[in-house]
Amino acid sequence: MAKNEKLVESITSMDEDFAQWYTDIVKKAELIEYTSVKGCMVIRPYGYAIWENMQKILDARFKELGHENVCMPMFIPESLLNKEKDHVEGFAPEVAWVTHGGNEKLEERLCVRPTSETLFCEHYANIVHSYRDLPKLYNQWVSVVRWEKTTRPFLRSREFLWQEGHTIHATAEEAVEETERMLNVYADFCEQALAMPVVKGKKTESDKFAGAVSTYAIEALMHDGKALQAGTSHYFGDGFAKAFGITYTDKNNTVCVPHQTSWGVTTRLIGAIIMTHGDDNGLVLPPAVAPIQVVIVPVAQHKEGVLEKANELYETLKAAGIRVKLDDSEQSPGWKYSEYEMKGVPLRIEIGPRDIEEGHCVAVERHNRNKTFIPLGELVEKVNERLKAVHDGMYEKALENQKRRTYACRSVDEINKALAEKGDGFVKAMWCGDEECEKKVKEQTGAGSRCIPFEQEQIDDKCVCCGKPAKCMVIWGKAY
Repeated sequence: MAKNEKLVESITSMDEDFAQWYTDIVKKAELIEYTSVKGCMVIRPYGYAIWENMQKILDARFKELGHENVCMPMFIPESLLNKEKDHVEGFAPEVAWVTHGGNEKLEERLCVRPTSETLFCEHYANIVHSYRDLPKLYNQWVSVVRWEKTTRPFLRSREFLWQEGHTIHATAEEAVEETERMLNVYADFCEQALAMPVVKGKKTESDKFAGAVSTYAIEALMHDGKALQAGTSHYFGDGFAKAFGITYTDKNNTVCVPHQTSWGVTTRLIGAIIMTHGDDNGLVLPPAVAPIQVVIVPVAQHKEGVLEKANELYETLKAAGIRVKLDDSEQSPGWKYSEYEMKGVPLRIEIGPRDIEEGHCVAVERHNRNKTFIPLGELVEKVNERLKAVHDGMYEKALENQKRRTYACRSVDEINKALAEKGDGFVKAMWCGDEECEKKVKEQTGAGSRCIPFEQEQIDDKCVCCGKPAKCMVIWGKAY
């Protein structure tokens, strides 16, 4: 079979219609099913298994850093939500309200949580009294509801799964350090587990989280050149603490106000994997989060010894902790190749009579269809080598796409020209810091500010919009 041969004809080509290509994959790879509630989805077992693997990796990392898991209520009284003015204003258009309990109208409306800052603040006010109570490093794995007008599976849904970390500290320095540390955890996770390169930076004032002093983000670039915010980390300062009356007594018996953070990633990352790595044959999953890392396909399985050897390989890989599946169904090998290409399984092992005679099996990598022969006596070692090669190859391919689609521009005209001639992508351009210029760039090019990257470059000394002295370089782009 040729490397570029299309196995799955039922997937729309991404070059033909990227949005339909995405929808085809989430449905045909059995990641989700639509429901009777617009914007809400069933995450099917295969899709949920990807999320579970993400959870395991991140949860272990959080706990290594001293975080504990908690669970806050789903409902927030309106009066509690209203305690922090900027916060409630930022979320007001997306809030879903409960107005009745059974047949009785509630005395006070309850918000179905869009996020949990106010609930954590209420809790902190009850349990934080002394410097000995600090810091509190909490995280929760829950669903939240935001009443989005335009929805798309994983990328923007009315209910989605996420983790939200909430921490409270004695000093601003500790809280800022936590904010930056957690952003780095997310960046490392995206690159090391999802094979997805990201840009780390700070959001502009107009784009920061409602109620935050500052918001940091990681931005990823998709196949089609659009940006995707892959994770955020927020420094709240002492604003929430003051609004909720949270204080503590320090070692000198002085009453002080603590400082807070929050940070989160969501099931949107599954969408990011699809749009960073997928191709016209379906999913391409990074080995670290793939529900099935290796699938074994027996060839001519009706012949003596083939199924026995395939089972032997299965048991060997399973014992080594590799997530492996043996497909000994009656479907043809070609059908199986197509099926597991669709599902994005990183490595396919083929074993037939001739392979057994020659003492090897054939390993086929999903992301590039490279074939290698693996001696049966070195199965575990060589499979692990191939899985690492798959991750590295996927990362390099995504990084090359990011580099190829990143343009340095010195004027609005240059931005429009680059996006028109080369396609959407990240635009590096200087900014004076004026919010009006930020708005104008988006109005005139369609590319909004994504972040002020930590790694700054001096593209020019003038603002891309007004020509006044520039303060920083900004990454701009059209986004999901």
